[in-house]
Amino acid sequence: MSNTDSLPRVAIVGRPNVGKSTLFNRLVGRKLALVDDMPGVTRDRREGLAKLFDLEFTVVDTAGFEDADAASLAGRMRQQTDAAVGDAVVALLVFDARAGVTPLDKHFADWLRKRGTPLILVANKAEGRAGELGVAESYALGLGDPIQISAEHGEGMADLFEALMPHIDAPVEDEPEEEALGEGLEDGEIELDVEPTGPLKLAIVGRPNAGKSTLINTLLGEARLVVGPEAGITRDSIAIPWDYHGMPVRLVDTAGLRKRAKVSDKLERMAATDTKLAIDFAEVVVLLLDSTLGLESQDLRIADLVLSEGRALVIALNKWDVAHDQSSLFQGVRKALDDGLSQIRGVPLVALSGQTGKGLDLMMKAVTEARTKWSRRVSTSQLNRWFENALDRNPPPAAGGTRIKLRYVTQVAARPPSFIIFGNRTEDLPASYGRYLVNSLRDDLDFEGVPIRLNFRGSKNPFADSPRGKPDSPRPKPDSHRRGPPKR
Repeated sequence: MSNTDSLPRVAIVGRPNVGKSTLFNRLVGRKLALVDDMPGVTRDRREGLAKLFDLEFTVVDTAGFEDADAASLAGRMRQQTDAAVGDAVVALLVFDARAGVTPLDKHFADWLRKRGTPLILVANKAEGRAGELGVAESYALGLGDPIQISAEHGEGMADLFEALMPHIDAPVEDEPEEEALGEGLEDGEIELDVEPTGPLKLAIVGRPNAGKSTLINTLLGEARLVVGPEAGITRDSIAIPWDYHGMPVRLVDTAGLRKRAKVSDKLERMAATDTKLAIDFAEVVVLLLDSTLGLESQDLRIADLVLSEGRALVIALNKWDVAHDQSSLFQGVRKALDDGLSQIRGVPLVALSGQTGKGLDLMMKAVTEARTKWSRRVSTSQLNRWFENALDRNPPPAAGGTRIKLRYVTQVAARPPSFIIFGNRTEDLPASYGRYLVNSLRDDLDFEGVPIRLNFRGSKNPFADSPRGKPDSPRPKPDSHRRGPPKR
């Protein structure tokens, strides 16, 4: 897949609720952007790799144009749209053909014309006869013939292709890179189960107004995301490519997660689902806490969600520059985490300020170390040496007076580290013994702070399916005991 940074950019612009996000989803081929009948769903600009027939480009979904004060939320959203248009080789000015051309459409058509970026007028929702009048009205904008499409039904994409072609160069096939042959694992070696050149997939999650977007803007060194004092500004999960000291990173900003009982709005439910998908596709998740509020039960619920999905977790105390009694606060949060996340020990905890940038290098160091541990694969010989020592220190208990024998262990996957232990009567092992083995894995093989999946597999009784092995099953009677002739 092509790198979106090197591709020409196409910005989708227009007033609220004309179908910009629907067109964005159509071009990228997936439902990435949230779509709803409510105007103003999109607030940040979202980018995606688009493919329209043989054209490849980066498409940018933007917030709806509104004529508002620059200091207001709508004004800050417009600044993001302004930046997207400035970076684009062409902008698609979308209007609703069924609603016709409104004064706001005319106002922003004039504004965009002055920007100098080439414009293509797109009449969305033009299927059927309901949009004919709106298409006719659009000629008054002075932008030429409108491209009539239906983003929802995929109509008019060939016409859009012809309009975009003069602005976008034909794609050039990348030379295939020679793949390095993997070396076999020597005794005691540990390897990454990922491509070294793959971008680090990093999601930032937390409660509303914890400072997630501000943190990402500081990492990027630019006002890439809409921020402000209002809680819940971010709705979509926005993925942004970033380079951290030569390491490619895919940063994902997410909507704040509130308690389920407090979520009644349909749009907030959709945003929460989008956040959970971002967690599922991440490698490392940074849970951002507001240090002025401390650790709350919702933070532990989010942390538990991340760990149950098997993702590496780093917890960051944000707004540290304005926190009071920092030493007591840090130790209190550390203890509360150890008590509340008893299933995993040693989750990294760092203090930082997303506003000033202090502590961000510590956070990224914790993130890269967590990813390394999360991606580890241990050689089978080293793993079984650990296994023998763990059994010697604490043998499996005897269930019902009969000894449980555990034979060997193997790692079946990484990301997260997953292991299977083979033996007999493993179903009788108490949960406490499984926790002992997981904790021993963490301590002895340096998996501290990483979710581990450990399963047991017992040997099957070869007589389980035979009649002798089932004393309660009736034995078939011989034919000589039947009364009367055999049935035909």
